[in-house]
Amino acid sequence: MEKNIGKRFEGKVAIVTASTQGIGFAIAERLGLEGAAVVISSRRQKNVDEAVEKLKGRGIEAMGLICHVSDAQHRKDLIAKTLRVYVNDIAYKLAFETLFFFVYQRYGKIDVIVCNAAANPSVDGILESKESVLDKLWEINVKTSILLLQDAAPHLQKGSSIVFVSSVTAYQPSQGLGMYGVTKTALLGLTKALAAEMAPDTRVNCVAPGFVPTNFASYLTTNEGIRKSIEEKTLLNRLGTTQDMAAAAAYLASDDASYVTGETLVVAGGIPSRL
Repeated sequence: MEKNIGKRFEGKVAIVTASTQGIGFAIAERLGLEGAAVVISSRRQKNVDEAVEKLKGRGIEAMGLICHVSDAQHRKDLIAKTLRVYVNDIAYKLAFETLFFFVYQRYGKIDVIVCNAAANPSVDGILESKESVLDKLWEINVKTSILLLQDAAPHLQKGSSIVFVSSVTAYQPSQGLGMYGVTKTALLGLTKALAAEMAPDTRVNCVAPGFVPTNFASYLTTNEGIRKSIEEKTLLNRLGTTQDMAAAAAYLASDDASYVTGETLVVAGGIPSRL
């Protein structure tokens, strides 16, 4: 399949949050293979270093840093550092540690942002969830994406693209993922609202992955019964792959989707997805 990958992102700069493994890494890799310079982030330096090494090993221009998306300074510094270094090339080599300043320093512009950070700190039902859990779900899954884009908006290029990563649980509540699904439903509305606000210069879309076996969804690899049950709910009789999700996100971010904004693309193997 890779031999058929084009170069839709040549000369473009992409930020992908929570991108050192799983779906986020696959999206960063796909954008990079198509020519983008990618900036990845994670909460742990070891994960960042390993992911950057993998991407560079595939010929991708990649840089990364620690970024807690709930940390305001981390978000601001990611943007700032990327922008500054791109404009001034290698003349600026200050070792900034946080996300937005990193992007500002490194590249000088932003063409694509993929908001992938998410958390599900509890499998309790909604009515049993502690307030601290509700706060964290809202903060990581919704609020931080808004704050990230507030910082990034002044630096987005004309023709830029935003892609949120939601979930099929936004449409189909799943046991243990009830409140998580509610926050992912919020991203569908956020996509519509921001598409209107940021038009015509920036497109805003959303991809809603189905069930994909990753570390974030480890139950899919450790519980054969659950895995089989989900596979049977799909029309394609299989779980999704990180590459499936990356291909969808890359499409929405690319000029192939230049007349698409405010939309959510469900990539769930045919699992029903109607609100």
